[in-house]
Amino acid sequence: MTTSTKPYLIRALYEWCTDNNQTPHIVAWVNEHTRVPMQYVRENEIVLNIGPTASHNLNIDNDWISFSARFGGVAHDIWIPVGHVVSLFARESGEGMGFEVEPYEPSDKEQPEQETENKQETDAPAKSGKVLKFVK
Repeated sequence: MTTSTKPYLIRALYEWCTDNNQTPHIVAWVNEHTRVPMQYVRENEIVLNIGPTASHNLNIDNDWISFSARFGGVAHDIWIPVGHVVSLFARESGEGMGFEVEPYEPSDKEQPEQETENKQETDAPAKSGKVLKFVK
């Protein structure tokens, strides 16, 4: 089995944004495997600024996107399965890329400890209604 191209594309788009002085944002599908401040989730999705000034200790590996960020002055540890990324785009230009949602399925790999406030019942991910300007 080959490795998914998705985390590589996410890292490349992030680098493109920062190299071009644009602010990278991700849209992520949220379910019980996603650790984010739930008060900012709308219709099972959250938009997050992952730029260098907004995120601390950003790590985009092949399975998880993790970082610390402040929301209303309160620090939160963010954990998002790479498969839950709906899109990555530059705030200033709207350029970016959309992705198919691949719901996280726990395996033998250890999953980050989830906060109980993030537990919620969700159905399969809905297609995002967001319109993006795709990279040419």
